[in-house]
Amino acid sequence: MKTINACRDMGLFFIITFFFFFFFFYFSFLSTPCAAFTHVHHQSNENKPNSRTVIDVEGGPDSVAWVVQLSDLHFSVFHPERALDFRRLVGPTLSMINPSLVLITGDLTDGKSADLLTMKQDENEWVEYRSVMEDVIERSGLDKKIFYDLRGNHDNFGVSTVGGMFDFFQKYSINADLRRSGNVHSVTLQGSGWKHLFVGFDSTMGVGLRGPTNLFGHPTDQLLADLDSELSQWDSQPITKISFGHFPLSFSTASDSGKSLKDVFFKHSLSAYIFGHLHTKFGKNLKRHHVMGHRFLSSEEYFQLNIHQETLESTAGGNNCSNKATPIKEFWEWEMGDWRMSRIMRILAIDAGHVSFVDVDFKSGAKKTIVLPTFPLDSRFMQRISFRNEYNCLTMNVASYETVRALVFSEPEIVSVVVKIYDSRPGTLNLVLEASMKKHEGNRTRGDLYTIPWNWRAFVDPSPDRFWLQIEAIDFSGGSSFSELRPFSINGLTMKINWRWKEFLVMGCHWDALYHPILWSILLFLFSLLLIPKAFLLVSKKHYSYKDLSSDFKVGSVTKCLVSGLCGVLVEISKITSIWSGMLIYLLYLTFFPWFFGQVFTESGSMGYMTHGGWTVKIPNNSGKQSHIGVPDVMVIVLPHLCFVVLPAFLVSAGLAAEKAAYRVHYLSQSGKKEDDYERQIKTHVRNRWMRKLLLMVCLPILWKHWKHCWALTKAYEMNPFLHSAAYCLPVPLLLAHSIHKTKGAQIQ
Repeated sequence: MKTINACRDMGLFFIITFFFFFFFFYFSFLSTPCAAFTHVHHQSNENKPNSRTVIDVEGGPDSVAWVVQLSDLHFSVFHPERALDFRRLVGPTLSMINPSLVLITGDLTDGKSADLLTMKQDENEWVEYRSVMEDVIERSGLDKKIFYDLRGNHDNFGVSTVGGMFDFFQKYSINADLRRSGNVHSVTLQGSGWKHLFVGFDSTMGVGLRGPTNLFGHPTDQLLADLDSELSQWDSQPITKISFGHFPLSFSTASDSGKSLKDVFFKHSLSAYIFGHLHTKFGKNLKRHHVMGHRFLSSEEYFQLNIHQETLESTAGGNNCSNKATPIKEFWEWEMGDWRMSRIMRILAIDAGHVSFVDVDFKSGAKKTIVLPTFPLDSRFMQRISFRNEYNCLTMNVASYETVRALVFSEPEIVSVVVKIYDSRPGTLNLVLEASMKKHEGNRTRGDLYTIPWNWRAFVDPSPDRFWLQIEAIDFSGGSSFSELRPFSINGLTMKINWRWKEFLVMGCHWDALYHPILWSILLFLFSLLLIPKAFLLVSKKHYSYKDLSSDFKVGSVTKCLVSGLCGVLVEISKITSIWSGMLIYLLYLTFFPWFFGQVFTESGSMGYMTHGGWTVKIPNNSGKQSHIGVPDVMVIVLPHLCFVVLPAFLVSAGLAAEKAAYRVHYLSQSGKKEDDYERQIKTHVRNRWMRKLLLMVCLPILWKHWKHCWALTKAYEMNPFLHSAAYCLPVPLLLAHSIHKTKGAQIQ
């Protein structure tokens, strides 16, 4: 008995000690997520000078400038139709639009194999990109110098060194051809009395891992300083500032010092940040309005629930009209979709400080006429709190409110442009204004702006979506083209739009901040499921069984029954030492040791290993030094494995152990041994062991999911599953097989 007690005390001591160290690491990671691992955020272009350009916008209309954005082209040797459509459609459309800038915001090439699993650079795709762009520029008739292209994560797959032999962006891109160096590029459009500043930046990994663990933008302190400097160049003058890049803020990390892109954007009162990366497959409302708030215990660092962020300042309406009042700091994030599947092009216009855009869909073919209303603004996606403040304080530019304005780009001659305004108050759209617009007299060479005076004060309303605007353009053949029907609010109110769950996940969650809390919460939960029942058995004087802990199923609340049943299940698995120990050892291994080894760069022989804390790699031409990179990019492997493989496998194993205990009761009763009412009740449920059959069926999707993960990673990182990833691929199937074997009979194991 003394020996048993000593062993029990020793086991209890081990568990308490383990929990002490586990909680120590847990709270350490939560309190210092950025310092938990040694991150490398270096970029080879940082020491090169950034490009700065000023473009004089000549020709009318004088008050408006517009640019074109394209993103996520994903030219692929396996999907030639993407490049063919781009060559056929984009050149003539650019010629019709005649923009002052053309911005291509990343993922110029696809960098994926035919099965989409191996992700590294393919020079043939880059040769095609250069050829297509040269043809598009020639057919558009535009100056090549107004084109800016940026690197996306696909353009960086497996690029170990910026400027190295596999960095084809530096060889085939427009920026490289025009010798634009550095990671930040600014261009100022200036006309008669106005300036608009566009600043683009490349925040891709300085050391480009293969996918799928190359998902985030990684801005460095140097890049943020350069971005800050470029956005500051016209601060002494009224100016509209727009930044462009590839990654949304939800998929951008903080720098080594903890600074972020959001900090820089707030500092400079950015109008909008435009980007790509996400594609339209996640939804149409991939837009987000940021407001700097000061709420106590705010969750803004981790997530935003809806498109429009509610803060103390925004809910107050910004009604402080004092000259000493601090201006509201805000900006928009606008994802534009993709060319890859959606064939989207965006036209963005700036009219008297008001920024508006239209997304042109080429899936149905070329567009002969495009209509872009520039005022009034869409109250869903373009309104700013500062506009409401200016209206309330009567400080807005009244002259800009006096007319309805729209840009019309058309290949055929336009004979009539009509504005239509609808009132939705009755519950249906009633036409309250229909009038012909006139071409702006100042037009000379750039494009056609149509205007009409209106009594804008008649449309002031406390509802942001009472009035709706649509513009119709009629060409000489009688064909009509319409702008999107959209709500507007003259007094600066915002119509609230809710994200769908996919949109929230990719736009509302700041994954760099969330990754470590989620990771360690999952690990804590898994360890708790193993250790707490074991500790309970060790310290308890009574020998509890599934039957004892499940007795509450007869009486009590539903919650109490569920808790009792769960406790019974977990206690039973802790009695099967081999299963319990195997699970514990596997969790310890996943917590402290490498998950697998693989080829991380396009070059052969560049092996590294991955843990939940990122990749450890030797960078070529870096004196063989090891670097720690890929956080939080590895979350796309770590979190699905823990949540959809490890946790379900553990619960199924626990269920099999509990089912075995219940079956043992039935087995003893059938043997003529002890039998009571509980056993007679259980007998009818376990006679054919239907629960075991159900649990065995549940094993199949778990193993299928795990096999798909292993196969994808084997292809992605060109590794041998038995040699390089045995610790990742084999334990789960072996543990499930062992659990099935150990729980097949009624005898005490």
